[in-house]
Amino acid sequence: MYSENKKTSTILDFILLAAGAILAAFAIEEFLVPNTILDGGVVGVSIMINTLSGFPLGILTFALNIPFLIISSRILGKIFIVKSIYAMVIFSVFLEIFEPWVNATSELLLAVCFGGVFLGVGVGLVIRFGGCLDGTESVAILLNRKFKLPTGQTVLMFNVVIYVIAGFLFGFDRAMCSLLTYFITSKIIDWVETGLEQAKAAMIITDEGEKIADLIYQQLGRTVTILRGEGLISGEKVILYCVLTRMEIYDLKKLIHRADASAFVTVSDVSEIIGNHIKKTDPGVIAANDTSPGSATDSAGNPDPENT
Repeated sequence: MYSENKKTSTILDFILLAAGAILAAFAIEEFLVPNTILDGGVVGVSIMINTLSGFPLGILTFALNIPFLIISSRILGKIFIVKSIYAMVIFSVFLEIFEPWVNATSELLLAVCFGGVFLGVGVGLVIRFGGCLDGTESVAILLNRKFKLPTGQTVLMFNVVIYVIAGFLFGFDRAMCSLLTYFITSKIIDWVETGLEQAKAAMIITDEGEKIADLIYQQLGRTVTILRGEGLISGEKVILYCVLTRMEIYDLKKLIHRADASAFVTVSDVSEIIGNHIKKTDPGVIAANDTSPGSATDSAGNPDPENT
């Protein structure tokens, strides 16, 4: 059963890697290249060479990525390299397929916005499912491991150099449009990687822990981890930890205010959730998962690890 699930998951990974690569190629050829807007990294360098020489963009992109893949192959693992090569091949092929198509738009603002969005979704899918389309990202990861250089800043500095060169070659208005597209793409990549419905974590310090935990469970359907703490002045306190969506934060605030107006609450972003995060669905599931509604502790009084 496990091997079947793993096989299905692997197939799905490669399907979504292909979808991301195709969408990224569409954004490059139909929005960016026709309006002389550059992407960052190897793709950006390839677009510059293609614009100046007319050499096929798909071949350039794949050829320039090969040295970066060779450098990083020993460190980043075989699965990463296989997925990256797979995504890059599809990306390069579809760059050539989309090249003769009629351009999506000649309006610069539309090209920047929609090109950035489509490219961000495509690259985000590739990254989320274990690959990459640009070799500079893998080199940035290597530099981070060896010299502790921040990966994001390394990629950004590489891209800034590309955009400065593009400014001299094609005009600084195009360089600024390229930089704006890069920021849009980066934001969309973050959304795709972490999911559009970003989770929030609430930490609640209160004297009414059991009551609030029960209300959160009954009204929001979220289980809560109950911790015990002690304030320097206030003495023993109950600390509740709960993960929920940002749409539920407003209801959580109202609920806490009604139960304990003096409660101290902090809310922070959660970039990723690993493991089971139980939410109340129906009475049968509730009974199976929680014999004591409203309590997030096990029979020994310890926090249930599945709650967070």
